[in-house]
Amino acid sequence: MAAIKGILFDKDGTLVDFQRTWFAIGDRMALEAADGDRQRADALMREAGYDFDRGCFRADSVFAAGTNADIVALWYPQFAGDARLAMVAHFDSVTAEEGALKAVALEGAREALALLHDSGHRLGLCTNDSTAGAEKTLLALGVAQMFDAAYGYDAVANPKPAPDAIRAFSDLTGLKPAEIAMVGDNRHDLEMARAGGVGLAVGVLSGTGTRAPLAPLADVILDSVAGLPDLLAARGAA
Repeated sequence: MAAIKGILFDKDGTLVDFQRTWFAIGDRMALEAADGDRQRADALMREAGYDFDRGCFRADSVFAAGTNADIVALWYPQFAGDARLAMVAHFDSVTAEEGALKAVALEGAREALALLHDSGHRLGLCTNDSTAGAEKTLLALGVAQMFDAAYGYDAVANPKPAPDAIRAFSDLTGLKPAEIAMVGDNRHDLEMARAGGVGLAVGVLSGTGTRAPLAPLADVILDSVAGLPDLLAARGAA
């Protein structure tokens, strides 16, 4: 059992409160796509993964797990080529700015990151948001200085659940995949962990994912990242 020396975190639902951060942003973009038609915008939100009855995003939906390119493909099927690329760039710009401005850290996330950083762990972020959005959010949360790298969907050839970001983080830090933990709240985070051969796949229940779909892919499930320092300390002492 290799010692865990590096940790890749998902962003939304793992470090950032997904529901409190993203509903207003998604709704704004849906209204734009619907040309201001409220009913059509609500239909687009449902299509992308918002459950109005429960007041939350569905696990593994396009909103929860997809990229801005996936959302544009869903909401603007008539666009192709340069028009689609331009709309993706627009989505990237809006979500990068608004996501950082509205980012709400999950309880205990900053404290856990500080403990892990102080204990010598190399930290990275891997998200299906844009790289600019990831970097701006880390700055907004006041934790950017703790991270070696942030990988958005546009920083790698293949985004989650492909293992490209694990390989990039491994190359950057010199750590073997077996020395890296991957932490996330959705199946695609843990599918990435398995595909990349990490030493520890950690599911958290602080986002859109639930225990039943995460359990088959996770080595351990925590309520939130607040429990990660103690987990790694106990694992290292075992």
